[in-house]
Amino acid sequence: MPDLSCSIAALYIYPIKSCAGVSVLSAEITPQGLLHDRQWLIVDQTGRFQTQRQIPHLVWITPSIGAQTLTLSAPAQPDITITTASADQPQRFVTREVQIWNDRVPALDMGPHASQWLNDYLQVPGKTFHLVQFDPRATRLSDRQWTGEKPAAVQFADGFAINVISEASIELFNQKRLERDMDPIEADRFRPNVVIAGLDAHDEDNIKTMITPTASGPIEWALVKPCPRCQIPNIDPQTSISDPAITALLLSYRQLAHMDHAICFGMNGIVKTGAGKILCVGQPIHATLDL
Repeated sequence: MPDLSCSIAALYIYPIKSCAGVSVLSAEITPQGLLHDRQWLIVDQTGRFQTQRQIPHLVWITPSIGAQTLTLSAPAQPDITITTASADQPQRFVTREVQIWNDRVPALDMGPHASQWLNDYLQVPGKTFHLVQFDPRATRLSDRQWTGEKPAAVQFADGFAINVISEASIELFNQKRLERDMDPIEADRFRPNVVIAGLDAHDEDNIKTMITPTASGPIEWALVKPCPRCQIPNIDPQTSISDPAITALLLSYRQLAHMDHAICFGMNGIVKTGAGKILCVGQPIHATLDL
């Protein structure tokens, strides 16, 4: 199997699923992905998860993480800072069962003040909302059809711990937009965790393992499944308006036959080793291809 040398160009975390992301220079690796990524979730009164698919202006909620706090900001709303649950004291919070896709898992309710803030901002008729944190006592696993025998943990991401895209794939997409007299878009429209420099466009499709050396030992993750794309990349984070041209362009060249012709862009990955170690922008990566 051939190998590639590349590096980390950018890192992103999305503390609250489907809300604004945060560009970071470094991030701790946990068994469930980057620390704090999709650790919180907005659910309705039935416990069902909410995303930009249903509520596009979720993209305007900007989270800021502090020491045992989470601050939420949104247009025309006062900021709110809430106390979050520590891993060793989850019992201080009320447990609420929530549904994310086909999984039902216990989560920790962040309380009535957070709920009222969400209700005041989101204002969806017939809906009330709760902010929940992934319960550290809970287990949610990625689909073993893709991860194999070893269980792979995930919090509130759609299905896998890490999403990876190459710079070259984004550049190719933007080149195609420019050819159609459309403005380029930023990488975060695709909500990756790790953007990789030094690959050709869509080389990530064929990467099986990626290893990053650190002073305290290697971090290894596996790319296990192409990432099918819904309409969320269509939503402009500045306006919250959906632009179907994003999906239309992907449809023209990114339907993968082995994924039942789904539109795919980027790869989903799982953490194999390295929990507690730090990923940093600029770090080298040794990638193994399976062609």
